Amino acid sequence: MTKRLNALAGLLASVGLTLLGLVIITFLIGRVMPIDPIIAAVGDNAPQEVVERARLEMGLDQPILMQFFHYVVQLLHGDLGRSILTKNPVISDIARYFPATLELATAAVIVAAIIGIPLGVWAAVRQGTWIDQTIRVVCLAGHSVPVFVLALISLLVFYAALGIAPGPGRQDIVFQDMVPHITGVLTIDSIIAGDWDALWDALAHMVQPVCILAYFSMAYITRMTRAFMLDALRGEYVITARAKGLSPFSVIWIHAFPNVGVQLVTVLALTYAGLLEGAVVTETVFSWPGLGQYLTVSLMNADMNPVMGATLLVGLVYVGLNLLADAVYRQLDPRVR
Repeated sequence: MTKRLNALAGLLASVGLTLLGLVIITFLIGRVMPIDPIIAAVGDNAPQEVVERARLEMGLDQPILMQFFHYVVQLLHGDLGRSILTKNPVISDIARYFPATLELATAAVIVAAIIGIPLGVWAAVRQGTWIDQTIRVVCLAGHSVPVFVLALISLLVFYAALGIAPGPGRQDIVFQDMVPHITGVLTIDSIIAGDWDALWDALAHMVQPVCILAYFSMAYITRMTRAFMLDALRGEYVITARAKGLSPFSVIWIHAFPNVGVQLVTVLALTYAGLLEGAVVTETVFSWPGLGQYLTVSLMNADMNPVMGATLLVGLVYVGLNLLADAVYRQLDPRVR
């Protein structure tokens, strides 16, 4: 019991320090960036008295420690400030844009895992053969080719040239605002509303960005699965299983893979977190109204409250997924309990 309490106390302390560091970094982003939030709010040609009044209202005339204290108090009250561009509270903007990114990232990581894990296992089992070499080249290309290049090629080929895929955006203009906003995840909202035409349209618009993100993620998942699987196949328990005359399927999927699966939990969690915050380029190319596009537009217009709010959300996602992965890891592997 004492050991578990110590472990829990250590975990809480670690999470607390991580969150404190995240809040400090987020605060500093809004203060050390070479952008004057006052000028962004009132404009370049505002009179000096207007600038000074805005500085006073925003609390930027106070010492930096006092500004940080007020920032923390605002966070504790769920206040991320107000966007200069949209005139809305940042938290409501994030609630509007984040589900689109969540939908895209979730679909991409599922596709990447379904394809990447079997490919990694196959490459490890066929180590040194042409199959292994081909899979490694495909994964290398997925890591080497920039995402925006793949996205642009996809649009040019499948939308502009062949005309077999819908254009940028999340929906055709015919279906705009036709589905009630319930969860913010368009596919789920379409199912709840029973609007199957809107559902198929949403799925069609998801295909290209999901495939681009899934290919990028699949390359990493496949490489890690192959590395883990090669190590597992050298284990004594696998050699013993083969000596007993067990079938290759039993040796690979029943004896070797469960040990790999435990390690893949962390890989999948980090991949998912990376997709939630790293889809900026893909969302920009495909005009996907997600958190990445919201963050990019805000940053380009010196709207720092959304930038700070989105950065804080991304950090919380990383922390949350790491905690979830750690909990799952402990359940799957008794040795680390």
